[in-house]
Formats: sequence, C-alpha cells, structure tokens
Amino acid sequence: MRPPEFWKRDGLLGRALAPLGAVTSAITARRMARTGFDCGVPVVCIGNAGVGGAGKTILARHVLGIYEARGVLPCALSRGHGGRVNGPALVDPARHSAGDVGDEALLLAATAATIVARDRAAGARLAVAEGARVIVMDDGLQNPGLVKSVTLLTIDGGAGFGNGRLLPAGPLRESVVAAAARCDAAVMIGNDARGARAMLPHTLPVLTARIVVRGPVPLRGRRVVGFAGIGRPDKFFESLAGLGVELVATRGFPDHHRYTVADLARLRGFAAHHRARLATTEKDAVKLPDAFLADCLIIRAGLVFDDPAALNDLLP
Repeated sequence: MRPPEFWKRDGLLGRALAPLGAVTSAITARRMARTGFDCGVPVVCIGNAGVGGAGKTILARHVLGIYEARGVLPCALSRGHGGRVNGPALVDPARHSAGDVGDEALLLAATAATIVARDRAAGARLAVAEGARVIVMDDGLQNPGLVKSVTLLTIDGGAGFGNGRLLPAGPLRESVVAAAARCDAAVMIGNDARGARAMLPHTLPVLTARIVVRGPVPLRGRRVVGFAGIGRPDKFFESLAGLGVELVATRGFPDHHRYTVADLARLRGFAAHHRARLATTEKDAVKLPDAFLADCLIIRAGLVFDDPAALNDLLP
C-alpha cells in the first residue's frame, strides 16, 4: 500500500485517529515484554520506529560489508517481507525469486549469506549452523525473538517520523521515545529535513550518513525515465537527478510492488514516448524479468558515513 498523505504532516484526520494509537502502543509494548532467544553470536538489529522504508536494507548491507572487511563471517536475517517462504531458509538467488523470499532478502543475498525466517530465533539457529559469527537483522526493532547486541534506529532524514503519530493515525509502530530506549544509536540518512533529531532523547548518539549512487555507465546528460517501488520513490528520483541525468519523467509505485506485464508495457511505452532510457533501483531490479532489465539502467546505492569510525566502534 501507499502511505496515506495525512501521515506526512499533522492534520484533522491524524488527530481524529490519534486515540487508536494508544492501542498500537499497548500491543507493541506487550509484545516487546517477551524474553528473546540468545543465539550465542552477536546480533546487530537494523530497525526503525515506523512502517515503510527508512533505509534499513541499505544500512544492513553496509554493516554486512564492515564485517566482511573485518574477516568475520556475517549472515543477514530477514523476515522475507512479500515472500511466500516462511523459513527458516537460506536464500539462493539462483533458485529463489522475490515472490519466494521477498525483494529485500534477494538484495541482501548479493552482499552476504541471507536467511529468511518468520521465526527469528529459528532463523538465527540456522545462521549459526551455517557458520555465521555475527547476525545482521534487517528490521526487527519491534520483534522480541532474539536478544540483540546492538540496535540501530534508522531514520530517513527526508521523511523523519512523519506526523509523529502511531498507527493508524500516523506511520509509527511505537513512540519515538519507546523505540529509541531500546537503541544504541540512531543513523540519520540524508539531511534532517523534518526535525526528527529533535524528537530523539538527547542521550542517544546520532550518526549521520548519505546515500551515494552510481550507474552502470556515465549518465550525465542522458534522457532518463526513473521508476521505483520503494518506501519513498522521491528519494531515488532525487539521487538519480544528482547523477546529472535529464530526468524527463518519473513513476513511483508502492513499496515492494510486484510488477505486472501491464506495468512493464506501460513503462516501455512511457520511455519510448519520451525517447528516454528507463532507470530503476537494485531493489526493483530483483523483481524484473531479464528481458525487461536489458532495457533498464540499474542504479546502485551505498552509504557514506560522516564519521565511519563511530559506527565501527559501535559494532561488536
């Protein structure tokens, strides 16, 4: 689904639904009171306070890369959102599709061994059996299944915490204060355009990072139609424009969108009409057929931290 517009800023509908947020808060608090399973290796949880994309997967990939550089074998652990496999299962990109394990799990599997599991404790057991020396959870701040060693609160600086209200009045699964209380640091991705930092406890360290993107070929001056089915497509379009392309048009889809034959035909026609090349994200690319990808520019994204040492020092 697309996040409703009223989640972005406080208004009449958000205020009217606000009492229901107390139910969401109570449900989350009750769930988080459960005792987690200690799997015997460090667990780094990459989470956020609300629903939708905040940059968790790109941060998880960055953390996995740090452990790879250290010579420590990591394993990503994902719920497999949007996939039919309950798990625990080791992701095999040659065998699994996004319909099986979800788009995020396939993206993680391009960086490190990845396990999908609705039951996170069962997933951790499999990861350890596969030789993992550290587990990186993509999402899971509101999941009590595992004892976490370090938890990072991911924040999209462009979206912040929306209107600051809890579901269904806003995008939050719990209050910012409650989420932050279980975190060791926050990671602000991009400029803090919505004042999210001011909502955090002053004692919580805030690490700052920015997304850097690159295309498969030099893109400056090329006519491009951008499309994306991520939490905030505008974030991708802004990054794409930053590469110096002539961004003639954009098409945004809901997060985890499953592209239909009709979608692909419309995108091809749209690009032909504008005499432009299609460009999309890695997350979208794992859901697209090879024949369609041949006509697309796949834009790869990574993170650059203002203080890389601060993140390294946090990680066990």
